[in-house]
Amino acid sequence: MKPAIAKLREHPPVKKAGSFVRRWDGKLTQELVLQPGDFGLGQVPARLEPDGTTDMVCGFCATGCSLAIHLKEGQAINLSPANNYPVNLGMACPKGWEALTPLRSLDRAMSPYLRNADGNLEPVDWDTALRTFTLRLKAIQDKFGRDAIAWLGTGQICTEELAFLGALAKFGMGILHGDGNTRQCMATAATAYKQAFGFDAPPYAYKDFEESDVLVFVGSNLCIAHPILWQRVLRNKNLPEIIVVDPRKTETAMAATQHYAIKPKSDLILLYGLANRLIADGWIDRDYIDRHTSGFEAFADFVAQFSADVVTEATGLNAEQFGKFAETIHRGRRVSFWWTMGVNQGHEATRTAQAIINLALMTGNIGRLGTGANSITGQCNAMGSRLFSNTTNLLGGHDFLSVEDRAKIARILRIDVNRIPNQNSLAYDQIVEGIANDKIKGLWVVGTNSSHSWINRAKFNEVVKKLDFLVVQDMYFTTETAQRAHLILPAAGWGEKVGTFINSERRIGLIKRVSRAPGQALSDFNIFKLIARYWGCGKMFEKWSSPESVFQILKELSRDQPCDITGIRDYQMIEDAGGIQWPLADTSDDASASKEYPAYPSMSCVEPERRLFEDGLFYHSDQKARFLFETPRDAPELTDNEYPFVLLTGRGTVSQWHTQTRTGKSAVLKKLYPDHIYVEMNSLDAKRLDIEANQKVLIASRRGQVTATACITNTVQAGQVFIPMHYSVANDLTFPAFDPYSRQPAYKACAVSVTPL
Repeated sequence: MKPAIAKLREHPPVKKAGSFVRRWDGKLTQELVLQPGDFGLGQVPARLEPDGTTDMVCGFCATGCSLAIHLKEGQAINLSPANNYPVNLGMACPKGWEALTPLRSLDRAMSPYLRNADGNLEPVDWDTALRTFTLRLKAIQDKFGRDAIAWLGTGQICTEELAFLGALAKFGMGILHGDGNTRQCMATAATAYKQAFGFDAPPYAYKDFEESDVLVFVGSNLCIAHPILWQRVLRNKNLPEIIVVDPRKTETAMAATQHYAIKPKSDLILLYGLANRLIADGWIDRDYIDRHTSGFEAFADFVAQFSADVVTEATGLNAEQFGKFAETIHRGRRVSFWWTMGVNQGHEATRTAQAIINLALMTGNIGRLGTGANSITGQCNAMGSRLFSNTTNLLGGHDFLSVEDRAKIARILRIDVNRIPNQNSLAYDQIVEGIANDKIKGLWVVGTNSSHSWINRAKFNEVVKKLDFLVVQDMYFTTETAQRAHLILPAAGWGEKVGTFINSERRIGLIKRVSRAPGQALSDFNIFKLIARYWGCGKMFEKWSSPESVFQILKELSRDQPCDITGIRDYQMIEDAGGIQWPLADTSDDASASKEYPAYPSMSCVEPERRLFEDGLFYHSDQKARFLFETPRDAPELTDNEYPFVLLTGRGTVSQWHTQTRTGKSAVLKKLYPDHIYVEMNSLDAKRLDIEANQKVLIASRRGQVTATACITNTVQAGQVFIPMHYSVANDLTFPAFDPYSRQPAYKACAVSVTPL
């Protein structure tokens, strides 16, 4: 052995311990160095040190959280929850934390695309795209009539853009039929409120989550669907009873004090039975009923047939559970009733929602802190769509069938009243049926992914092949719907444009342009502006020069309506106040209308929340709420020997959203849910069918079949299976039934079989 080697073995060089753990210089090391972020942000990595911040509401769900956007040279580089906004109180869910990520996706539509003679989509310039749009759609109208083209909109663009689309399409382009994807989530709530209250008016404020002593959730998995609202529940210091009515033992049901795992679609019978029990035991507020409602005596006679025996037979609950439910409502001093898609997406959904409203009315649990019959909205701007999209109602909650309303809108917009249709549009499902029947030949799809989300999607995707011209306006050219289009118009997304959203509690909040849209993508607002010019009706929209100018027009359209917002001065007032709930009318005796609102360092600058009907006055001509009811009907598709399981669908995880068009772009969010579709099934069923955990199974309905990974769990009852709605193939199975009043699809229950593979 050489002396030098022997010496090294005897006395090896000593390295500093730190050199094994960390290098003290270099690119990766510098990224770990923190320094003051200013603006109340604490310490941040140097590369993410902002030179300014601005707050705006999130673009995912209708909770309407505010996010502090970190800016560098005018561009968003990071975000954090806004500390003092009265909605989220410094909190954000995983989707909110990742809200900027989808903007940077590589599959953004950066130019218009037109399908060429070979059937391929190829980039074109805006002039070519808009000339093609105009010539093709006008040719369809000339050949087949004005009713031969339709549009499908969204609840995920700004209120000002929704109004521009609806006004452009109906008043400028002469299109009669237009609807939106709000039909899939909130049509039932809107219809139920209109019929019961006289206007689509969710009465509550989020503070009610914190002040109830009994909270009843029907068909709502709040923990997953609206996690920040669940955090508001957890702030409740009244040790409330939390009741969940849901066939599944959802995350919310696990956290509840009472869970009633009823048979699927037996909720209407349960609610009528509860009403009967409350009436029979005298557990109602007779004074409130007499002064503020109509139709109660007929309702009481009707529900008398729903005895405890009838309810227990239909729902699967026992008499003790049923009795405890009714007694808990009776004992509550502030009882709030909440529902979401488990109610809205049903074959008798409107009457089910109204059965919830009936319980609130008959017990006097409305118009007071911690009470209400409260529908929680889905999409970020579904409420804006419900009021201002010009689809199911004339702008501002007016009525297309009313001569007075049409005259008012024509006067404000300074247009010929004959341009305003005097009939209602077809609903979403009827538009699809119109395509199938060759009555609708052109379709304009804005900001929605129907080829994924529409019920019985295989049939939908066959039907759209019949269209002469399909236009898709979206952020991405890769959505299932965009890939079927003849023309794609590239749109800017949330954070790349300006406007307002309206959240579940009627709060109007701002979004801002904090990032540049890629390539040639334009805001939906500017796309509509260009289309108006190319179509030849640009003069009609001269005053629609900017989103804020349109907001001023919407104020006038809302005047004297239940949703009156004439007291909101401008966008700055909305920002200073931390969002403003409608209504806020411009009246001399309304102190809040003339109040000066400082920038909100705290929530004391304006009433942080307001609820409706505190005076007991509703929006019908007699100012009374109505009890509405109807005989329950069987589910439209029942199980049998061939298809013995009931398929339930709904939210999968808090990190998934709708068709995953945006959440699917985030590597962080994708780590929080299984990449491939799975089906939850009960351990008893799995044992009987010899199915093991993580085994592949075939789920089949009368419309299609899906291969999924089996997840064995007792969160679903025997005879039922559950698939998250976010996986596109889930809608290969669903049954196309619709509520007769809201026309909302019944996604939640159909018959399937399960076969091990």
